[in-house]
Amino acid sequence: MALTNAYVLPTNRIPDLFKKIQDGQAPDRFTIQLLKDWGFKSTNDRAFIPLLKALGFLTADGVPTPRYLEYRDHSRSKQVLGQAIREAYADIFLIKKHPTTSDKNAVEGKFKSFHNASDNVAGLMTKTFYGLLPLADLSAHSHSKAKVEPASKEIPVPEEVTEKAPSSAAAVHRHQTQDESVLPSTATPENLVVSARRMGGAKRYPSIAACQDDGFREALNPSYALSPT
Repeated sequence: MALTNAYVLPTNRIPDLFKKIQDGQAPDRFTIQLLKDWGFKSTNDRAFIPLLKALGFLTADGVPTPRYLEYRDHSRSKQVLGQAIREAYADIFLIKKHPTTSDKNAVEGKFKSFHNASDNVAGLMTKTFYGLLPLADLSAHSHSKAKVEPASKEIPVPEEVTEKAPSSAAAVHRHQTQDESVLPSTATPENLVVSARRMGGAKRYPSIAACQDDGFREALNPSYALSPT
């Protein structure tokens, strides 16, 4: 968790500073000179820069962050600052989800123990924290993060579909059809002899050979003799 130790002495000027951020153009770099140009000329006002860094409005080099730019949108400024406060003072919200002035002693005690601060410094940290609260909308915290949709549980179907092997019955039928196609359209004895040889001879198709004379059988397989009927 986190708990910033940044604080400012002129806590009554916190609203003025954030008003300037909203109304003015974002600078290339947030400097002490800019604070002076905005009317924050006291040396105590320089502490606003570390506070803005702790809130995520400035980088370590003083360059305005996307959060700084988002805060300039008046319609969202309270939500943006609310998120910044919850991040910078995360440990405070472990004590109370929505701290009020009645929780001031507990908040101050947290600053004192967390940073080993003196009563005076812990008091200034507490005043800075409470000086920010009226400018923020803490209830919008749950809407400040992008919603993540759950991953689909459906398994995608691949575009390529593997061809299924034919069933045994289909394979037999196709084999028979191929064998039948060997037979010529005109089944003369001579053609039957040639076709029978090509298909495996009389042993494979004895019914064909039985319909012909002995010469047909001998031409198919001279060593094969059919049983007399």
